[in-house]
Amino acid sequence: MVGAPARYLVFFQYFGTRYSGVMETKSDQALVGVQNYLEKAAQNLRPSVPIKFHISSRTDSGVHALANAAHLDIQRAPGKAAFSGKQLVQGLNYHLKPEPICILSAQRVPSTFHARFCALSRTYIYRLLLGCAHYSQIPVFERDLCWAPAGGPLDISAMREAAKFLLGTHDFSTFRSLSSETPFRCPVRTLLQLEIQPAPGFLSHHNRGLEFWEVKFKSRSFLYRQVRRMVGALVAVGQGKLSPQDIQELLEVKDARAFPPHAMAPPSGLFLKSVEYSQADLAAPSAPAEEELCGLS
Repeated sequence: MVGAPARYLVFFQYFGTRYSGVMETKSDQALVGVQNYLEKAAQNLRPSVPIKFHISSRTDSGVHALANAAHLDIQRAPGKAAFSGKQLVQGLNYHLKPEPICILSAQRVPSTFHARFCALSRTYIYRLLLGCAHYSQIPVFERDLCWAPAGGPLDISAMREAAKFLLGTHDFSTFRSLSSETPFRCPVRTLLQLEIQPAPGFLSHHNRGLEFWEVKFKSRSFLYRQVRRMVGALVAVGQGKLSPQDIQELLEVKDARAFPPHAMAPPSGLFLKSVEYSQADLAAPSAPAEEELCGLS
């Protein structure tokens, strides 16, 4: 008799520049998704049934992850024990070489745990580099890992004043890009945290005269390209192109077409930092249907 598959929660990171995003794409594209490589590696574990990664947080082409999450079910041949978390990490990482993708951890979870719907919050950081008069001044080891806005210093105080308007629960319609899913997704989100803080570069002692800043966002979920639009608008405030009150007015308009053209931040500076879960959800008996998972309906 074949037993039930084992479900795992895995955390993984990747350098996003080489991929079309995290989600699976057709394999004949020039750039494919991180998920393509994860599932190809998983098939080398010789499961009885093909393994599907159900990813917590979608990221676009060029966006990086310090720790994204996914769940997967593994059905092994009769008589073979379920993988331990350590075995799964080692096996997947072996078959992911030489891609810049790494499995950080894996653990068994209840059969109805869902990596997307059970997430309590997601945290993103956006890295800004100030002090570059030209792209050539961006340190080699920072290229594709930050955004160096043109135009000199930013007014950080004005940016922090503008950020206060974004905190809390709002209709973020103006701060989302339109997509095929737009008509079906509620634009109301609660931004739990928005901080703008100085940060070290990877080799800051070699990069005198340059300043690194991080913009940190935390919410249960985000709209399509919401973080990049918020960063772009805040940088426009820092450059004096928008006022802090303009951010409030953009929120109140509730229209994606009202967003200033060319103000969206590029993907290179964006990192998914973490996905948080309740320990109770990782161990508790599961709900009877997916739409009831972790209190969602």
